[in-house]
Amino acid sequence: MSKSLQKHLVIFQPSGRRGEVPEGAVLLDAARDLGVEIESICAGQQTCGKCKILVEEGNFQKYGVQSSYDHLSPESESERDYWERRHIDGDYRLSCAAQVQGSLVITVPEESQARKQIVRKSATERVIELDPAIRQYYVNVTPSTLGDERGDWELLQAALGDQFGLNGLRIDLPALQALQDTQRTGKWGVTVSVWDDQEVIRVQPGYAEGAYGLAVDIGTTTVVAHLCDLRTGAVLATESMMNPQVPFGEDILSRISYIQSHEDGLARLNAAIVEGLNKLAKRAARSVGLSPDDITDAVLVGNTVMHHIVLNISPVHIGGAPFTLATYDPLDVKARDLDLTAINRCAWVHVMPCEAGYVGADNVAVLLAEEPHQQDEIVLVIDIGTNGEILLGNREHLLSASSPTGPAFEGAQISHGMRAAPGAIERVLIDPKTLTPRFRVIGDQRWSDEMSPQEIQAAGICGSGIIEVVAELFARGIVLPNGKFNTETPSPNFRPTQQVGEYVLASADQTSTGHEIVITQLDIRAVQLAKAALYAGAKLLMARRGVDWVDRVILAGAFGSYISKEHAMLIGLFPDCDLENVYAVGNAAGDGARIALLSRAKRREARQAARWVDYVETAVEMEFQNQFVAAINFPHTSDSFPNLDGLLPIGVLEPSTDGRRRRRAPKARARVRGAWGTGSE
Repeated sequence: MSKSLQKHLVIFQPSGRRGEVPEGAVLLDAARDLGVEIESICAGQQTCGKCKILVEEGNFQKYGVQSSYDHLSPESESERDYWERRHIDGDYRLSCAAQVQGSLVITVPEESQARKQIVRKSATERVIELDPAIRQYYVNVTPSTLGDERGDWELLQAALGDQFGLNGLRIDLPALQALQDTQRTGKWGVTVSVWDDQEVIRVQPGYAEGAYGLAVDIGTTTVVAHLCDLRTGAVLATESMMNPQVPFGEDILSRISYIQSHEDGLARLNAAIVEGLNKLAKRAARSVGLSPDDITDAVLVGNTVMHHIVLNISPVHIGGAPFTLATYDPLDVKARDLDLTAINRCAWVHVMPCEAGYVGADNVAVLLAEEPHQQDEIVLVIDIGTNGEILLGNREHLLSASSPTGPAFEGAQISHGMRAAPGAIERVLIDPKTLTPRFRVIGDQRWSDEMSPQEIQAAGICGSGIIEVVAELFARGIVLPNGKFNTETPSPNFRPTQQVGEYVLASADQTSTGHEIVITQLDIRAVQLAKAALYAGAKLLMARRGVDWVDRVILAGAFGSYISKEHAMLIGLFPDCDLENVYAVGNAAGDGARIALLSRAKRREARQAARWVDYVETAVEMEFQNQFVAAINFPHTSDSFPNLDGLLPIGVLEPSTDGRRRRRAPKARARVRGAWGTGSE
C-alpha cells in the first residue's frame, strides 16, 4: 500500500468514536468525519485555541494500538507561538494544525467539546433522617491568663466539655496550627467543626454557620458529585463529568490490563480520577459561593476497581481468581492523603464498604437507597452500566452478583455508537406497516419525521437508542429471535451485506457526518451478549433464592432511567415481570452515597448489610454459562414472557392449550435463617 493510501486507527475519547483515518489528514477534519465535534471558531487559523486535544501515550491493548505524540505531525511555529503567547503549559495540541501520522488515542477535553457529553445522574428526592458526621458548635473559651498552664487546645477542650459535654476529643494538626490566631481573632469565641464526636477538624473565628459535604459516585464511565448542606440535607449543587480514566480503557478489565502493562499505569489512572474529583468539588463549591475549606465531609462510592484506584491501590489482584480485594471494610481517610485539594484538607473521606471482587461500594450504596433488605416482596435491582450489578431477594435473604455486560450499552462496540450527547439518537420506533424508522435525538423533542433532514443532524446512537432499535427490529420481524436479520424482510431500510445485512436507521442527509447511521449484524450480536450476561446473572440468583418470578424490577443507574422498560423486556434484558412493577430510580448509587453522607446510622447499616448479603461469583458458576447461552435469543430461548402479550412478534411465545400465554406457577417461598433485622450478620 502506498503511503498516500495508508490509514491509521484513531480513537476519540470520551465519546468512544473511532475509525480509520488516512495518513496526513488534519486531526480536526478526521474528528468531524467520525462525528466527533470539536470547537473551532477561527476556521483552522490556529488563533482561537478552542480545538485543543491531548494525545494519550502508550500501548492500548483493547484497541490494538500504540498511541504516541510522534504519531502527529510536529508542532508548527504558529502553534508553538500560540501556546507561548497564552502561557499554556501541558501537552496540548491544536487539532486544526496536527496531522495524523500513526495510530492514536485522543482525549478531547470538556472545554473543547462542541457537543458536551450528557451525564444523567441527578439526585432524587429522599426522606433521610439527618445525623451527619460533622457537627458545629459555637464555643466561648476562657482566655489564657498568666499563671494558667493550659495551652489554647486545652482551654478549647475544657470549653467543649463544659458547654456541650464533648469530652476526650482530639484535634487535627492543621486545625491546631491555626488555633491560637483563630481564637484571638474571634476574641475567644469560635465555631468548631467536630467529626463523629471524636476530632476537631476546623476552628473558625466568631460565630459561623454552614457545614457542607460531598457525596460522589465514581462510575466506570461517569462521575457525579452532590454538594449537600449537612444541616438541612438539601442538595445545593450537582456536578458531573465523564470519568477521565476512559482513555485508558472503557471497562474495568481494560483498566486493570493497562495498569498491568504500564509501570506508571496506576499512578496515571489515580492522578486522572483525583484531578477529576477536585474539578467537580471546585465547580460545585464555586456554583454556590463556597470555598474548598467549607466542604468538611465526603463520601465516595464506586465499583471495586474504581474503589482501589482512587485509594491508589493496585486492582490487579481483582482481575483474576480468587478476585481478592485489599479490603472489604469501609474506610475513613483524610482528604489530604488522597490528594483531594478542593475540599478541606482536614476532612475525613468515608469510603463505603465493598461486597466482593466485582461488587463494590456502589452496589452497597444502591442497597442503602432502595432497601431490598427491608422488603417482603422479591425484588430484583439491576444497576445497568459497563459492569452490571444485581441484587435479588428480600428481608429474609438477599443475594448479589456482577455480570460482565461490557460497554455496549454505553455506545461502545456499536458501529455508530456514542455516549449520550446532543445529536445522539435516543428513541426509535419502526412503523409496523412500512417497516421504516423514525427517531428522536438528544436535544430535540421532535421525531425525525416531524423535521427536515437538515434539522435532524444525528451524530450516532446512544445506549437507550440501541436498546430500542434492536427491540423494534425484533418486534417487526426484521430480526429473528436468534438475533440474525430476516433476509426476506420487505423493509426498504434493510439491505444485504457480506455480513448478512444491515438496517439503515438514518440516511446520510439526516446526519452531521454525511454518512448513514446503520445497525449491523455485529451490533445486534453485541447487544445479545450484553443482555444475556445481565439476564443470566439474574436467573442464577433466582435459582439460588428458590424463586422463578420476581415481584418488582428496579432499574438503577443513569442508563436504567432512560431506557424504555417495554423495549428492554422485549429483548429479554431482565426476567418477566408485570410492567407496572418495573420502574427506574435514577442514580441510586449516588443517592446511597448521599444517604451515607447525611446519616452515621446509615453508614453503620451499610457496613452490616455488605457483610449480610450473599455474593454469588458468576465467573466460577457453570450454571451461569448455561443460563447465558439460553438468554442469547430474543427475548429468551425457553423462558416465558406473559407480560409481553401483544408486544412480541406472532409465534415467538408458544400458547398454552387454552390459547393463553401464562407464566409458570411460582414456587413456594421458603423462609431462610439469617433474615435482616433479626440481629444476625
